[in-house]
Amino acid sequence: MELNYEEFVAARGPALQRLARGLLRNPSDAEDVVQDVLAKALLKWNRISAADDPIAYVNRMLVNESTSFWRRTARREDPRAPEDLPVSAAADATQRFLDRDALLAAVRTLPTKQRSVVALRYLDEMDDERIADILDMTTGAVRVNASRGLATLRAAMKLPATV
Repeated sequence: MELNYEEFVAARGPALQRLARGLLRNPSDAEDVVQDVLAKALLKWNRISAADDPIAYVNRMLVNESTSFWRRTARREDPRAPEDLPVSAAADATQRFLDRDALLAAVRTLPTKQRSVVALRYLDEMDDERIADILDMTTGAVRVNASRGLATLRAAMKLPATV
Protein backbone atom coordinates (compact mmCIF):
# COMPACT_ATOMS: atom_id res chain seq x y z
CA MET A 1 0.00 0.00 0.00
CA GLU A 2 1.44 3.32 -1.07
CA LEU A 3 1.38 6.15 1.46
CA ASN A 4 -0.19 9.50 0.67
CA TYR A 5 2.24 12.41 1.18
CA GLU A 6 -0.32 14.69 2.83
CA GLU A 7 -1.40 11.99 5.28
CA PHE A 8 2.23 11.21 6.06
CA VAL A 9 2.99 14.87 6.81
CA ALA A 10 -0.14 15.21 8.95
CA ALA A 11 0.73 12.09 10.95
CA ARG A 12 4.53 12.51 11.24
CA GLY A 13 4.91 16.31 11.16
CA PRO A 14 4.83 16.81 14.95
CA ALA A 15 7.30 13.95 15.52
CA LEU A 16 9.64 15.40 12.89
CA GLN A 17 9.44 18.80 14.62
CA ARG A 18 10.30 17.23 18.00
CA LEU A 19 13.22 15.37 16.48
CA ALA A 20 14.54 18.50 14.76
CA ARG A 21 14.20 20.54 17.97
CA GLY A 22 16.33 17.96 19.72
CA LEU A 23 18.96 18.04 16.98
CA LEU A 24 19.29 21.79 16.42
CA ARG A 25 20.06 24.74 18.66
CA ASN A 26 17.34 27.09 17.54
CA PRO A 27 13.62 26.19 17.27
CA SER A 28 13.20 28.34 14.16
CA ASP A 29 16.16 26.57 12.53
CA ALA A 30 14.47 23.26 13.38
CA GLU A 31 11.29 24.40 11.63
CA ASP A 32 13.31 25.46 8.57
CA VAL A 33 15.10 22.11 8.39
CA VAL A 34 11.82 20.18 8.71
CA GLN A 35 10.34 22.26 5.90
CA ASP A 36 13.40 21.66 3.72
CA VAL A 37 13.25 17.91 4.39
CA LEU A 38 9.53 17.74 3.66
CA ALA A 39 10.04 19.70 0.42
CA LYS A 40 12.77 17.26 -0.64
CA ALA A 41 10.58 14.34 0.42
CA LEU A 42 7.73 15.60 -1.76
CA LEU A 43 10.01 15.59 -4.80
CA LYS A 44 11.10 12.00 -4.04
CA TRP A 45 7.77 10.79 -2.66
CA ASN A 46 7.34 7.90 -5.12
CA ARG A 47 10.69 6.44 -4.06
CA ILE A 48 10.14 7.15 -0.35
CA SER A 49 6.64 5.66 -0.21
CA ALA A 50 7.91 2.52 -1.95
CA ALA A 51 10.71 2.07 0.62
CA ASP A 52 10.51 -0.66 3.26
CA ASP A 53 10.23 1.94 6.03
CA PRO A 54 9.26 5.44 4.79
CA ILE A 55 9.33 6.82 8.35
CA ALA A 56 12.94 5.74 8.84
CA TYR A 57 13.81 7.10 5.39
CA VAL A 58 12.44 10.57 6.23
CA ASN A 59 13.95 10.47 9.73
CA ARG A 60 17.33 9.74 8.17
CA MET A 61 16.83 12.65 5.77
CA LEU A 62 16.09 14.88 8.77
CA VAL A 63 19.13 13.72 10.73
CA ASN A 64 21.37 14.25 7.67
CA GLU A 65 19.91 17.69 6.95
CA SER A 66 20.22 18.70 10.61
CA THR A 67 23.85 17.62 10.65
CA SER A 68 24.54 19.54 7.43
CA PHE A 69 22.74 22.59 8.78
CA TRP A 70 24.63 22.39 12.07
CA ARG A 71 27.97 22.11 10.25
CA ARG A 72 27.14 25.08 8.02
CA THR A 73 26.08 27.28 10.93
CA ALA A 74 28.95 26.14 13.14
CA ARG A 75 31.33 27.77 10.70
CA ARG A 76 29.64 31.16 10.96
CA GLU A 77 28.17 31.12 14.46
CA ASP A 78 29.84 32.15 17.66
CA PRO A 79 29.15 29.11 19.88
CA ARG A 80 28.04 29.91 23.40
CA ALA A 81 28.00 27.90 26.57
CA PRO A 82 24.54 26.89 27.84
CA GLU A 83 24.87 29.20 30.84
CA ASP A 84 25.38 32.16 28.47
CA LEU A 85 22.12 31.52 26.62
CA PRO A 86 19.20 33.79 27.51
CA VAL A 87 16.74 32.35 29.98
CA SER A 88 13.14 32.59 28.90
CA ALA A 89 10.77 34.45 31.21
CA ALA A 90 8.22 32.23 32.93
CA ALA A 91 5.59 32.45 35.63
CA ASP A 92 6.23 30.91 39.05
CA ALA A 93 4.17 27.82 38.21
CA THR A 94 6.21 26.97 35.11
CA GLN A 95 9.49 25.74 36.57
CA ARG A 96 9.21 22.57 34.51
CA PHE A 97 9.37 24.65 31.33
CA LEU A 98 12.54 26.29 32.57
CA ASP A 99 13.96 22.86 33.33
CA ARG A 100 12.98 21.71 29.84
CA ASP A 101 14.67 24.73 28.26
CA ALA A 102 17.84 24.04 30.24
CA LEU A 103 17.75 20.40 29.21
CA LEU A 104 17.27 21.29 25.52
CA ALA A 105 20.17 23.73 25.74
CA ALA A 106 22.31 20.96 27.23
CA VAL A 107 21.20 18.50 24.51
CA ARG A 108 22.25 20.99 21.86
CA THR A 109 25.81 21.00 23.23
CA LEU A 110 26.22 17.24 22.73
CA PRO A 111 28.36 15.97 19.84
CA THR A 112 26.35 15.17 16.70
CA LYS A 113 26.15 11.39 17.13
CA GLN A 114 25.21 11.58 20.80
CA ARG A 115 22.63 14.30 20.10
CA SER A 116 21.13 12.25 17.27
CA VAL A 117 20.93 9.07 19.36
CA VAL A 118 19.43 10.87 22.37
CA ALA A 119 16.89 12.68 20.18
CA LEU A 120 15.82 9.53 18.32
CA ARG A 121 15.67 7.43 21.48
CA TYR A 122 13.89 9.84 23.83
CA LEU A 123 12.06 12.30 21.57
CA ASP A 124 10.97 9.86 18.89
CA GLU A 125 10.89 6.83 21.24
CA MET A 126 12.81 4.51 18.92
CA ASP A 127 14.54 1.32 19.97
CA ASP A 128 18.29 0.84 19.56
CA GLU A 129 18.01 -1.40 16.49
CA ARG A 130 15.94 1.17 14.58
CA ILE A 131 18.30 3.98 15.59
CA ALA A 132 21.25 1.89 14.42
CA ASP A 133 19.56 1.41 11.03
CA ILE A 134 18.77 5.10 10.65
CA LEU A 135 22.22 6.33 11.70
CA ASP A 136 24.09 3.47 10.01
CA MET A 137 25.89 2.31 13.14
CA THR A 138 25.89 -0.77 15.33
CA THR A 139 23.48 -1.16 18.24
CA GLY A 140 26.52 -1.16 20.51
CA ALA A 141 27.57 2.22 19.16
CA VAL A 142 24.01 3.47 19.73
CA ARG A 143 24.17 2.34 23.37
CA VAL A 144 27.61 3.88 23.90
CA ASN A 145 26.53 7.21 22.41
CA ALA A 146 23.32 7.17 24.46
CA SER A 147 25.23 6.39 27.65
CA ARG A 148 27.81 9.11 27.07
CA GLY A 149 25.17 11.62 26.05
CA LEU A 150 23.06 10.91 29.14
CA ALA A 151 26.13 11.17 31.38
CA THR A 152 26.90 14.58 29.89
CA LEU A 153 23.29 15.68 30.33
CA ARG A 154 23.23 14.49 33.96
CA ALA A 155 26.36 16.50 34.66
CA ALA A 156 24.96 19.58 32.90
CA MET A 157 21.68 19.33 34.82
CA LYS A 158 23.57 18.55 38.07
CA LEU A 159 21.73 15.26 38.56
CA PRO A 160 23.12 12.23 40.38
CA ALA A 161 24.80 9.60 38.17
CA THR A 162 21.96 7.10 38.61
CA VAL A 163 18.58 8.70 38.00
